[in-house]
Amino acid sequence: MAERPTKPYLIRAIHEWCTDSNMTPYLAVRVDANTRVPAEHVKNGEIVLNVSLDATHRLTIGNDLIQFAARFNGVSRECSIPLDAVTGIFAKENGQGLMFPPEQPGEPAAGPCPEPEPPAAPQNGGKPRLQVIK
Repeated sequence: MAERPTKPYLIRAIHEWCTDSNMTPYLAVRVDANTRVPAEHVKNGEIVLNVSLDATHRLTIGNDLIQFAARFNGVSRECSIPLDAVTGIFAKENGQGLMFPPEQPGEPAAGPCPEPEPPAAPQNGGKPRLQVIK
C-alpha cells in the first residue's frame, strides 16, 4: 500500500489551530500553470492568501487540491490550488505555522523522513563540549 503524504493533513491541522485560536490562516502559494488564483495579485510567481472561514466560501482542503471562492477587490473569484504548489501555512498574527520544502514536478509530496546522521565524534579527542554562538 502506498504511503499517504502528510502535507494535506498538516495544512488542515494548522488551519484548524488558527481558527480555534482566533487567528487568521494565510496560505503561501507558488503559482504555476495548474494554480487558479487572480493573476493580478501574483508577485514574483507567488501569492499569499487569507484562507480564514470568514474570507472564503466553500473552502475545501482535500488531499490533492485546495478549492474555495473569495472576494478580490469586491469580485468573487474561484481559486484552485494543487497541494504541491503550497509552500506554507501560517497565522497572520504571529507567523507561527509550517513552511514546506519546494517540490520538483513529479516528485512525491512528503515521503518518509531520512534517517538522521549520528553525531560526529569530537575532533579534539576529549569530551564533547557546548559552545555559545552569538
